[in-house]
Amino acid sequence: VSKQVLEQLLRELQPLCTSEQQFLREFFQLGHDAVELQVLEVRVSTVSSPGPLIPDLSHGLVWFLRPEEATAQLLSEIFSCLEPELRAFLDVCNKVHPLGCLQVLVTLSDSVFGTWGSSSAPSSSFLRTLLGNVLLLAKSNFNKCVGTLCKEIEEAKAPSRMRGGILPCVSRFQEFVAVSEEVFRASRRRGELDKAHLRLASSVFSSIKGLSSANLRVSTDMVMMENFHHIHNFLCQRNIPCLEGKKREAKQRCREHMEKFVATYLGQPLEGLNHFFEGVKARLAQGVKEEEVSFQLAYSKQELRKVIEKYPGKEVKRALETLYRKINKHLSPEENLLPVVWQAMEQELIRQYQEFEELIQCCYVGSGIALDFTMKDLLSYFNSITVSN
Repeated sequence: VSKQVLEQLLRELQPLCTSEQQFLREFFQLGHDAVELQVLEVRVSTVSSPGPLIPDLSHGLVWFLRPEEATAQLLSEIFSCLEPELRAFLDVCNKVHPLGCLQVLVTLSDSVFGTWGSSSAPSSSFLRTLLGNVLLLAKSNFNKCVGTLCKEIEEAKAPSRMRGGILPCVSRFQEFVAVSEEVFRASRRRGELDKAHLRLASSVFSSIKGLSSANLRVSTDMVMMENFHHIHNFLCQRNIPCLEGKKREAKQRCREHMEKFVATYLGQPLEGLNHFFEGVKARLAQGVKEEEVSFQLAYSKQELRKVIEKYPGKEVKRALETLYRKINKHLSPEENLLPVVWQAMEQELIRQYQEFEELIQCCYVGSGIALDFTMKDLLSYFNSITVSN
């Protein structure tokens, strides 16, 4: 509603000011002298029955102005209440809708630099000055709105009982982008909007990266992964040039936190094997020869057999099923990240399995020791879990 009212008001201003300007030129015979610096003397005392449209100059002020300057001065006196009324209307627009300043900025910008941007417009000088002053206020209101939103996003904390899903700050950013892109869709002036998008994106990224695990009941990496994934998908759909860098950053952040999430949770199905072989790698890094590792008391063939016995194939499959249910419970269904995360976990577990096999072959040559399950078994575990769910 405020947009329609403002557009109608601006449409009616030009003919009103044009007709009044034409009257002033004819009445005071302005602009008839060919000399550019012709001095114009206007004395109100010589004007009888000035009428409602003649400004109150009873103080006997004498102007020495160029014709166009005299016209502008008279118009400013006649329409002295116009700028305060426009400023008051802008305040109303801002109160009606939190993002009302966007539409006001676009409408005023298009009026000043668009329809009435031509110097040939009869009343362009006066109107452009008037609307230019109001436009400065509109830009200020827009910047204040963006600044306030950035501060709210940066200082926002995750809900105390949050178990995952999209953070409120991400939703706020998404709402602003969606609304602003629609408002600026037909506007040729995107400079202010692009700056606002970058400021808000930086604030959102900072807010997500500042998440504390103390405020969450699930993995912080999982929440970060989901939210950066959500932002990346959203920016892919919007295709906003100024946010291409942020889109790439969101994708990278999502990948990083997915890797951390996978590494953290995969430590559970084969925790004992991981711990044992991490120790083996540490001994090798310290300079212990491969053939001498099995002579270390904590990493002897007997200790390795004890660890392997704890991970028969059936137990590994059962552990993976439990892990799948746990991940499925915490991941947000809207993001549909379960297949992606589960595949990443499969690839990581295959990598670990291959590493375990290589270390056994290098450090326990001829021992006949092997894991209770094969690569083929491992792949079948993942496949059966995926199909059954």
